[in-house]
Amino acid sequence: MTSVATRYETVIGLEVHCQLITKSKMFCGCSADYSGSEPNTHVCPVCMGMPGVLPVINEQAIEYITMTGLALNCSIAPFSKFDRKNYPYPDLMKGYQISQYDLPVCQDGWLEIAPEGQDPRRVGITRVHMEEDTARLLHRTDPVTGESYTLVDINRSGTPLMEIVSEPDMRSPAEARDYLVRLRQILRYIGVSEANMEEGNFRCDANVSLRPVGSTSFGTKVEIKNMNSFRAVHDAIAFEEVRQAAMLDRGERIIQETRGWVDERNETVSQRTKEHANDYRYFPEPDLPPLKLGEQYVARVRAKLPELPQSRFQRFVALGISAHDAEALTEARERADYFEAVAKAINLEPRKDARLAANWVLGEVGRWLNAHGREIETFPLPAEQLAGLARLVDEGKVTSNVGKEVFEQMVESGRSAAEIIESAGLAQISGEDELLTAVRGAIAANPKAVADYRGGKTSTIMFLVGQVMRETRGRANAGVVQALLEKELNV
Repeated sequence: MTSVATRYETVIGLEVHCQLITKSKMFCGCSADYSGSEPNTHVCPVCMGMPGVLPVINEQAIEYITMTGLALNCSIAPFSKFDRKNYPYPDLMKGYQISQYDLPVCQDGWLEIAPEGQDPRRVGITRVHMEEDTARLLHRTDPVTGESYTLVDINRSGTPLMEIVSEPDMRSPAEARDYLVRLRQILRYIGVSEANMEEGNFRCDANVSLRPVGSTSFGTKVEIKNMNSFRAVHDAIAFEEVRQAAMLDRGERIIQETRGWVDERNETVSQRTKEHANDYRYFPEPDLPPLKLGEQYVARVRAKLPELPQSRFQRFVALGISAHDAEALTEARERADYFEAVAKAINLEPRKDARLAANWVLGEVGRWLNAHGREIETFPLPAEQLAGLARLVDEGKVTSNVGKEVFEQMVESGRSAAEIIESAGLAQISGEDELLTAVRGAIAANPKAVADYRGGKTSTIMFLVGQVMRETRGRANAGVVQALLEKELNV
């Protein structure tokens, strides 16, 4: 059988729900930081949906959604409103969700993706709208009777939630995964969300359909839910491609439905037929005023945006850093900030500063963080101290191997590189007079290597260099050592 890609084109659109980092909930004063709290302790009459209560809009949440829209190249609507989305479900305390329907805050944007091995291209952003999160349902089984039951934790209800809806512009599971990675990166850069799928504050639904290669009309889409990792999104879409292709090959009709991803079985299962907008009976929220975001407001919010990862990536590449390293440095804003602080503190020459800083941040710092299970924001060494070590190694004051040893001592003790080098006598030995004794000792102790070298196997000189380096505890200047060895051996 030919592959799915040769017979059908996959069409993918993603809907991402993202919790915002605000102190209080979207429409009441309850704390939005409920992580680790006892169930139903961050609640009030508003988020519990009691009769007669009135919601109040969270100003910080509106600023955050505006920042998000600007970062995603969206137009910010001068006039938008909230709507009631009606559906009966146990996690919806009021029987409706306050959301936005026809007049969202942000629309018509784009996000650039570049899956490995592919050229960058844009995925359209249809809209970014504001709503409130639902309560959390906890499904349990009675250990005695075996009967199942469900508990409701209202702590999450009312938490500010953005929905980011893409155009159906992605054509493979790899593109969908890259879109999510880059979207999460932007949300974290601008500081509006933790965007962590495993913790449930960054949730994705995928709309997937197939059409014959060459066709321009869309096939029937299926929505996939219950994906809690980037790998799950990739695998669920890949499974759905194969499932739908097999149905089409058999002449069966794809039905519009919602399917859930079952991670343990690596497959999607039917949950319900897909609802349409009119099933939700949207109507304007009568208890909230419309949002009017003028040009001055949008300009103030735009001024708060940091440099975004794509712009930073291009700037780093322009400094002579490889695309691979620039991608790694800009993966997280904190890492990029630390790298730039180190490069600035080295203060030799911009391109050289960038190269040295990248080598240390991606090398020794990255290795230390991985070994200790830490993130860059908790790395204990100030940028100025790491820059001082990088300068000393570059200037030949210490060898690179000694530099790595000094790095470990700096992290453990908090002392500067210069202090450690001086107190431990680790400065590089470059003087020929100082090294000559060690060079002659290595020659005398290794007659076979000497004979091999003089017999034409010149590569053995590196073995002798290594012996001198060991004798001097890595402090010898390897270039000077090799020159001295060649001079002594060629007498």
